[in-house]
Amino acid sequence: MFGESRVQEAKAKWPRLRSVYADVQLHLIGPLQTNKVREAMELFDAIHSVDRPKLAGALRSEISRGRRSPTLFVQVNTGEEPQKAGIAPQDAAEFINNCHNELGLPVEGLMCIPPVDEPPAVPFALLQKLARENTLPLLSMGMSDDFETAIKFGATHVRIGSALFGEREP
Repeated sequence: MFGESRVQEAKAKWPRLRSVYADVQLHLIGPLQTNKVREAMELFDAIHSVDRPKLAGALRSEISRGRRSPTLFVQVNTGEEPQKAGIAPQDAAEFINNCHNELGLPVEGLMCIPPVDEPPAVPFALLQKLARENTLPLLSMGMSDDFETAIKFGATHVRIGSALFGEREP
């Protein structure tokens, strides 16, 4: 299982790699612009950053066109930080319900990136609670610096690229 942060980077390398490694699962862990939804649907087995109604609608449109349907994670802005994407925690249940019942989207999990200057346990506990309340089995939380804490709070997916491959070049 590999994660990519950018659709264009994945598009440049994964079609060739998948021809050699057909059983690799590819997850989009970065933000998704609505104009890149079609490409993302063709490339990714899971999208971890469903973060707004417009994007949910674009995903629904592509699925209704017969595109394959990746596993979807709703991104929750657990710290309610204005600079970060994601659904506010208090709006998560309504958004998830809309995705499931109105749009028929296969939302199976939640994702968060905790505030940088705070211990991650509180946001991870909040995401775990929201997942339980909404009967979602998957939790995408934790990165190279805090994945052990995330696992303690039930993470099913951790993002540890920096620990494996080093820091990303700007």
